[in-house]
Amino acid sequence: MAPYARAMARAATVELAPSVWRIPLLGDFVNGFILRDDDGQVTLVDMGVKQSGPKVLAALASIGSGPSDVTRLLLTHAHPDHAGGAAHVAKATGRDFGVHEADAPYAEAGASPPRDQSFRLARIMTRLMGSNAFPAVMVGERLIDGQVLDVAGGLEVVHTPGHSPGHVAYLHRDSGVLITGDSIFNVRGVRWPIKSFCTDFRLTQKTAHRLAELDYTTAAFTHGPHIADQPREAIRRFLATQKV
Repeated sequence: MAPYARAMARAATVELAPSVWRIPLLGDFVNGFILRDDDGQVTLVDMGVKQSGPKVLAALASIGSGPSDVTRLLLTHAHPDHAGGAAHVAKATGRDFGVHEADAPYAEAGASPPRDQSFRLARIMTRLMGSNAFPAVMVGERLIDGQVLDVAGGLEVVHTPGHSPGHVAYLHRDSGVLITGDSIFNVRGVRWPIKSFCTDFRLTQKTAHRLAELDYTTAAFTHGPHIADQPREAIRRFLATQKV
């Protein structure tokens, strides 16, 4: 492999913990994730925008895995910057998706949940963009809060509705990695997601406090770089300054 190709392969993933990687799909701004079991089975979380499907597969290759190793596909929620590349990855792997039961109908329809109409920008976006469609996703498993998936020693589903009705975070206790989803961004610092993209922004603010109660050593954001230095404290400080 040429030096340039090797550099590109290294850049395809960022290791968060042994057998857990972040996939920078649009720089650090949009991320997917890989978890690999000891026996080589792979779980992918979030597939980025529609054009990101090939990047997800390239990330697999960069860690020495391939589509045939993938045994589970998961989404944090049914928005086009997370589910846009899902159909491409599903076709390549032959797998369907796990999505929280409240977002499953939207994933299957290829449509985003409603936006919070209390914000003028959300009303304008709804008129101009409608449901902001993405290629429909085949849902094979409807997830519920507190469910522990058989992924690399156990991956807990943490329902944090508001950004969407079925928005979830995923906690991998073995590695100490928390995939936050869009409950909180880390874009130029820890901050709220864009209000007008939420179904219920006030509910987002309330349920994000669940992230401060969990035990983890790395906060892996779907938008922004991860935090490995006292991440729970960083999230707690942010939440403590917010009015809910």
